Amino acid sequence: MPLPLPGSRQSAASSDSVQPIDTARHRRMMRKYEIAYLSSRSDLVEVTRLAPAAPAFEDSFSAFARGTLLQTARGPAAVEDLLPGDTVITAEFGSQPILWRGSMTIIPDSSHPGTTISSLVRLAPDAMGFARPQSDLVLGPAARIYHRHPGLNRLMGQPGAVFPVRDFIDGVSIIEVTPASPVQVFHFGFSQHHRITANGIEVETQHPGSAHALGLRGEMLALYLGMFPHMPGMEAFGRLNYPRMRMSDLDLIDVA
Repeated sequence: MPLPLPGSRQSAASSDSVQPIDTARHRRMMRKYEIAYLSSRSDLVEVTRLAPAAPAFEDSFSAFARGTLLQTARGPAAVEDLLPGDTVITAEFGSQPILWRGSMTIIPDSSHPGTTISSLVRLAPDAMGFARPQSDLVLGPAARIYHRHPGLNRLMGQPGAVFPVRDFIDGVSIIEVTPASPVQVFHFGFSQHHRITANGIEVETQHPGSAHALGLRGEMLALYLGMFPHMPGMEAFGRLNYPRMRMSDLDLIDVA
């Protein structure tokens, strides 16, 4: 949950200020992040760190709600039971080892101004087509799901792209839900950008995107990269294998 930075003092004046991401509010409001990764010697390392409760950080830790099943070579496995070194079946590259797992806890009805997350997204069975998902699926708010559209092939030479799960909320079969109690959420990093299947829905793996899109500079960028000790730098994440888009972009493609 978001925690005050030791030694900080709150005031009406400071809470109303509007600045770039490195604001007094984000310096003051911190969140606990749990990280597991493989060291250069393939040892499993688990650490807990405090970092800003800001979108760039939270989005990297909140794609899969606890209990979500991912496909592995040994069958479905719950996200909380998977650790770096375990393999998960990817859409295009077969079984790939997890290199990094991040997690944090969503606090329902959080009154802390530093956090952007207090809800999840629930997809009912067949919400996106037959067996997509196969049964109820609860994703974290930062999840991006792979969606095919005929216009994408014409425009970008790819059959699909990844879209924020929030863009699919329709209030009927895909809804935003506030958990009744704290819920742990997870994300997974691999050697490159992948798609992995959660209950019949393809979800992208963790990737920060471009430095420009991430919106962090200087010390904040260094702090963010410190959450991924297995990566020597931003360039080590490689390129995005699947373009990131918004559903509103498809409206423009259809018009064109």
